[in-house]
Amino acid sequence: MSEPLPVVRLKNAWNSTHPWIFQRLVEKPAQRPKPGSIVEVVGVDGAFVGRGFYNGHSRIALRMLERDPDVAVDAAWFVRKIGEAVRLRREILKLDAVSNAWRVVHSEGDGISGLVVDRYDDLLVVEFFSAGAWRHRSIIFDALREHFPGCRFHSFADEHVQKQESFDYKDTQGTEPAIVTEHGIRFRADPAGAHKTGFFADQRENREWFSRQVEGKRVLDLCCNTGGFAVYAAARGAAEVVGIDIDPAVIELAKQNAHLNSALIGSRKPRFVQADIFPWLRDAALNGERFDAVILDPAKMTRDREQVINALKKYLDMNKLALGVVKPGGLFATFSCTGLVSEEQFLDMLRRAAFYAGRTVQVLKVAGAGPDHPWLAQVPESRYLKAVFCRVLD
Repeated sequence: MSEPLPVVRLKNAWNSTHPWIFQRLVEKPAQRPKPGSIVEVVGVDGAFVGRGFYNGHSRIALRMLERDPDVAVDAAWFVRKIGEAVRLRREILKLDAVSNAWRVVHSEGDGISGLVVDRYDDLLVVEFFSAGAWRHRSIIFDALREHFPGCRFHSFADEHVQKQESFDYKDTQGTEPAIVTEHGIRFRADPAGAHKTGFFADQRENREWFSRQVEGKRVLDLCCNTGGFAVYAAARGAAEVVGIDIDPAVIELAKQNAHLNSALIGSRKPRFVQADIFPWLRDAALNGERFDAVILDPAKMTRDREQVINALKKYLDMNKLALGVVKPGGLFATFSCTGLVSEEQFLDMLRRAAFYAGRTVQVLKVAGAGPDHPWLAQVPESRYLKAVFCRVLD
């Protein structure tokens, strides 16, 4: 018999299916379990509510995992849950036919709050967003090995997460990069290079769709990161591709990614420039530079709810400038990966940017992350990426 779990009692009646229960709704247990411990949750009346990760130091006190009183949250539970996530990607979405880079576990979207796993060929990148996922990491690694025999691991947690969730973690092992293929195009995924997971699989469908529109066109990729959109565009026959990013390290990786695809790209090699997009766009507009297709895909603007208005102002400024260099009738793809900015707010920002730029924006398609980033209807927080594809008219 396994030891009984610590019991945590709620202060109020609870009938929500959202997995997060905040600190103010939870009674402090007499003996405090360590952050990330699995506990049994009971209601005000003492009735069973479920089992989940408990963290007395975090704003999110409980992350619910299991509602069935007969199901234990143990090693077998993690194997089963991760197995369901893998089956979705392999058997239903059939992602192996498209790429060897896809999200394996998308936190709440796959029922394991605070755990994100990305696959890059034989390399699994594991990111912890909760003390619970971090505390059970060895069980999680074992469960992943069952589904990816012989895989390598790179694991990490952002400093702000460690602070919020009250744990301390550094994966010191150096991880060799992996080479991945997506829709026939190759990329180097280098998670140890300190750029998040090393490659953004969430944009796979968006890169493919966009690249099919740009044959023979002049393309500008703003905040190009490691060159995903730029390399796709060049490989799909764009006449000229320019990529801009402020970070010299990612510009270097973008050049390597272009080189990996030299057989597809031929003489149409993208030109990558290390620059701040604001002065660069102002100069380009003054010089009369115009592009048939422009991508704008900046990094996350904020994690702080109080800073959302400031983030929207930044989006407004950069979108207004970017719209100024799109040829009449040209294609503009604009993105936000700031989860706190809603799709409605983002579209409203685009409307205002178009007004200030004196352009008319005809929206062709609104999208998000690929289907390997599922989100539960009751947990909209898992839906972070907004993608808007439009024609720019005068």
